[in-house]
Amino acid sequence: MERFKDALTRAKQTRETISNYARHSSALCYKHDTIDDALFNRCHVFRGLRDKQGHGVVTGITNISRVDGRKVVDGKEVACDGRLLYRGYNVIDLVRNCISSGGFGFEEVAYLLLFGELPDKWQLEEFRSILCDCRRLPEDFTRDVIMKGATSDLMNSMAKSVLSLASYDPSAMDISVPNVLRQCLQLISVFPLLAIYGYQSYNHYLCDDSLYIHRPDPQLSTAENMLRLLRPDCSYTETEAHVLDAALILHMEHGGGNNSTFTTRVVTSAGSDTYSVMAAALTSLKGPKHGGANIKVMEMMKDLKESVKDTTNETQVRDYLAKLLDGKAFDHKGLIYGLGHAIYAVSDPRAEVFRGYVQKLAEEKGRMEDFALYSNIERMAPELINERRKIYKGVCVNVDFYSGFVYSMLDIPVELYTPIFAVARSVGWSAHRLEELVNMDKIIRPAYESVIEDERAYVPLEKR
Repeated sequence: MERFKDALTRAKQTRETISNYARHSSALCYKHDTIDDALFNRCHVFRGLRDKQGHGVVTGITNISRVDGRKVVDGKEVACDGRLLYRGYNVIDLVRNCISSGGFGFEEVAYLLLFGELPDKWQLEEFRSILCDCRRLPEDFTRDVIMKGATSDLMNSMAKSVLSLASYDPSAMDISVPNVLRQCLQLISVFPLLAIYGYQSYNHYLCDDSLYIHRPDPQLSTAENMLRLLRPDCSYTETEAHVLDAALILHMEHGGGNNSTFTTRVVTSAGSDTYSVMAAALTSLKGPKHGGANIKVMEMMKDLKESVKDTTNETQVRDYLAKLLDGKAFDHKGLIYGLGHAIYAVSDPRAEVFRGYVQKLAEEKGRMEDFALYSNIERMAPELINERRKIYKGVCVNVDFYSGFVYSMLDIPVELYTPIFAVARSVGWSAHRLEELVNMDKIIRPAYESVIEDERAYVPLEKR
C-alpha cells in the first residue's frame, strides 16, 4: 500500500513539474509560431481553405453527395435555398419517403451511400441482415476495453475502441476494396455499441449510477436499437425511434469538404488501415467547431433561460440575442450558436426537414413552449445578425440548432450528442474511404508557404 501511495505521489509531482514547465515555455510558442495576418493575404493563402467569399479551395472530386448553397443567375452567383443530395437523391425526399411508410430509413440510405443506388426489397433485407450479423463485439471486449478507463470523453473512448478492434482483425492491414468494405460494414454496425456502452460505463464508474448493458435486438433497426441500448427498461415510442432515425439520415453525409470527411480521405490516401482512418475521423469530429456544435447550442439555450425572465416575451429574447452578438452574454464570443454555415446562406435543408419531426416530438413530450422559443430565435436571429454585422452572405439556422433539442427530448445525455453524430457519419466516412481507395493515385499532400526569410547560422551552445 505504501509503495502504491508513493507511486501516486511521484506521478502527481511529475505532472506538476511538467505543467509548470509547459506554462513557462509556451510563451516561446506564441513568440515564434504567431504569423502576421498580412502574410496570409500577401501569400494568397486562405485560412480554413476558404476565401473571403466563403468558397472552399477545391481539393478533390466526389460522386457521393452534393451540397448546394448558391446558384448562378444572369452570370452572377447568388445565394439560394440549400440543397443536399445523396448520390443524386434529395435528402429531404429520402427522409420523408423512407419513413413515410412507417419504416426506418437509416439502413436504406446507408446502402445508397455505400453502393451508389437505392436497394430493391431483397437487397435491403440482405443488407439489414448483414448489419445485424455484424452488430456484435468480440468476446469480453466490452469489459476488457470499453469499461477499462471509463471517461466522459466518449469520442476518445470510441477512438480507443476502434483502434483496439484492429487487434481482433487478422486482416486489419489489408486495404483491398472488398476487405475495407467488410471492415466498414462491421464498424458501422458496432458504432452504436461503442458509443452507448461507453456512456453506460462512464455513468456507472464515474457517476456512481446503475450499469445497464443490453444486447441489441436483431429484429430492430439501428435507431430502435440505440434507444433500446440506452434506456434502462429498453422502452421507447414509435415517434422517438422515427425522429432518431431521421436525425441519423440527416447527419450521415455532407460532402467531402467537411473536416472529418476530409481527414478520412487524407489518411486513406496515405495507405493507412480502416481502423486508423476511422479513429482519425472520430478525433476530427469531436471538435466543438465540427461535431460538438449542438452542445454549444444547448449550453447557450440554458444560459438564455437563466438570463431571460419571460422567454415568451420576444423583446426580452431579442435583447438577449443582441447581447450575444455584442459579446456580453453566455461565453462572450459574439456568436449565436446554431446560426450560420460555410455553404448554406438561405436555408439548411437538414434543418428544414428536421423541424417537422422536432415539432411532432415536442407535442408528444409536452415541450411546445420550448419549440416556440426555438422557432422565435430562428426567425429573429438572422434579422439581428444582418442588422449588426457586415456579412458577405445570408445566415440561417443549421441542423445543429435543432439536433441538441431533439436529443434532450429523447432523454439522450449530452455526453452522447457527438457520438450519435459519429454513428451516423460513419456511413459517409466509409463511402468516402472506398471512393478514395478506388481512385487513389497519390497521397494528399497540400503545400504550405514558408515565411522563413533567411537561413540562420548555427550558434554554439557556449555562445548563446
